[in-house]
Amino acid sequence: MADDALFQFLHNEVIQYVYKSAENGEMENGRCITKLESMGFRVGQGLIERFTKDTARFKDELDIMKFICKDFWTSVFKKQIDNLRTNHQGIYVLQDNKFRLLTQLSAGKQYLEYAPKYLAFTCGLVRGGLSNLGVKSIVTAEVSVMPACKFQVMIQK
Repeated sequence: MADDALFQFLHNEVIQYVYKSAENGEMENGRCITKLESMGFRVGQGLIERFTKDTARFKDELDIMKFICKDFWTSVFKKQIDNLRTNHQGIYVLQDNKFRLLTQLSAGKQYLEYAPKYLAFTCGLVRGGLSNLGVKSIVTAEVSVMPACKFQVMIQK
């Protein structure tokens, strides 16, 4: 349980650091989300390399997405994705009804405008993992009621 608290604390401190840097003029304020996403991308690449070193090759992109939803998500967030949907045309929606990085903020719509900065790192995490598995993608997140969120993965052909 201690590693959960450490991960959440580190995540919060990274967000605060990036946004404080923007306030101090070290970077533009609009680049904060991009910076967090690129940090997540690099971490995702490293983690997926570690998690897949002893697994068999994946048959198709659906198998890759199932791996992300089960094994990858469980390793990082200690639970599986609650729902995976696809239109079988390269768009996948991963739904987490109790996303761990948002549970500390609020339950409801009170702090909804702050959610994107807490989701950027995770979007990069997923995109980096997929990238290292040979799947080029765009990952976005949306929150309508916290702490539930949906990650939309669009596979680039």
